[in-house]
Amino acid sequence: MDGNVDSHAEDWGPFGRPLFEDPQARALSRVGVVDVGSNSVRMVVFDGAARSPAYFFNEKLMCGLGAGLGETGHLNPEGRARALRALKRFAVLAEGMGATPLSVVATAAVRDAKDGPEFQAEVERETGIKLWVIDGQEEARLSAQGVLLGWPKAKGLICDIGGSSMELAQLKDGRVGQRVTSALGPLKLRDLPGGPDAIKDEIAKTMDRLADKVGKDHKRIYLVGGSWRAIARLDMERRGYPMTVLHEYRMTTDSIRETVDWLEGQDLEALRTQVSISNERMTLVPLAAQVLKAFVKTFKPKEIHISSYGIREGLLYEQMPQRLRERDPLIEACRFAEATSARLPGFGRSLYNFVLPLFEGADEDRTRLIKAACLLHDTAWRAHPDYRHEVCFENATRANLGGLDHEGRVYLGLALLHRYKNNRSGSRFEPLFELLSEEQIASAEALGKAMRFGAMFTTDALTQTAKFKLTDTTLRLTLKADAADLFGEVAEARLASLAKSMNVEPEVRIKDD
Repeated sequence: MDGNVDSHAEDWGPFGRPLFEDPQARALSRVGVVDVGSNSVRMVVFDGAARSPAYFFNEKLMCGLGAGLGETGHLNPEGRARALRALKRFAVLAEGMGATPLSVVATAAVRDAKDGPEFQAEVERETGIKLWVIDGQEEARLSAQGVLLGWPKAKGLICDIGGSSMELAQLKDGRVGQRVTSALGPLKLRDLPGGPDAIKDEIAKTMDRLADKVGKDHKRIYLVGGSWRAIARLDMERRGYPMTVLHEYRMTTDSIRETVDWLEGQDLEALRTQVSISNERMTLVPLAAQVLKAFVKTFKPKEIHISSYGIREGLLYEQMPQRLRERDPLIEACRFAEATSARLPGFGRSLYNFVLPLFEGADEDRTRLIKAACLLHDTAWRAHPDYRHEVCFENATRANLGGLDHEGRVYLGLALLHRYKNNRSGSRFEPLFELLSEEQIASAEALGKAMRFGAMFTTDALTQTAKFKLTDTTLRLTLKADAADLFGEVAEARLASLAKSMNVEPEVRIKDD
């Protein structure tokens, strides 16, 4: 860390000072990246200097550059033409968005094709874009960095599947370790001579080779790539899972096996329409499912996490200063939201310090959710008053936030719902509440009602004249005399509601000094 450590600690304790006004961070306010893959070509423009990526622009075209590559040794001619047209469009768009120069990488199809260098030259001649054709190990490194963008302390093994290749990389202590690549992409497997038996043998043989190189002792696996996300979405459908956010969705080895077996008896076209998976992607799912089933059988992970972040996010991570990389992506994103959307930016800090005595003993995960909620507590104020609670909940559960698992999303959403609404009975979000334990629900309700009460005070009143103390039987609010007039009938009712949610009695003390 730099020489500002002391001032960081003074501002926010272990969370540090917001960095989005730092010149190094502001330099990332508009970053354009393009991934020229074997199956798709996608451009993303990241906007804003918060630690979580904000997607200013995101467009994908399923070109199928690698289709037939195993048989012909050349890029698919139709896919090549479509990819070139897409890159011409992206070059013009990036110029207009102020997102130049673009960082453009090409992966397995272009690096393996005999006409890859020719395509690379054509792209530069026609668009001015320089393609960075990366090898499998560099592809694995960038994908792993994308995972680190969402999980700064990630430890385990990332598995990134593309159309023509599959990469593995070890992660430990926030750093990328050993990396390996393979030809287990579904497009490559589809072109393999010998039919289903040959494909099955190739998958098994390759898995053993990969395990020899990176080892099998990996408790946690991070899955990166469109085919893995499609399988995860189908797993959600089979289970009747109440949330469709794929990032940080968790699967088990058993659920993967069950979903792969379940898929064999399904009408894939009807299922594709039902879950909104593209036709091009769905055609690859059966082969990708075979690979995934063999992967979990070989590596036997205890935890399997889906990552929506990959190469493109890894390119953004590449450009971040180290001190921004080390920050909590959730807290930085919430700070940015407060700074740009709240009525009183900075009040979240005071509110956090005010409510924290109600949650003594909370672990690090719970504490960061409390902080996130306080930062976001009034960022939906422009919504209609009757719907603010719904807007808050939907923002928390659907926003593109890193460092936030599904339980955390619902906890945060429920706390923000109670920030604006006293009860949740009959809410259309009730199926999502089932992702939380009764203790988590009660904690989120108490947090929301504490924020609802605290929002009635001024910043000075919260920081200088009001203080909570919680005992086994009592919720005591101590106010200095000069803040007593702020404690009116509505405030009294909100304090009573908060105390009731915590199964204690409210008590108010006025101090003269």
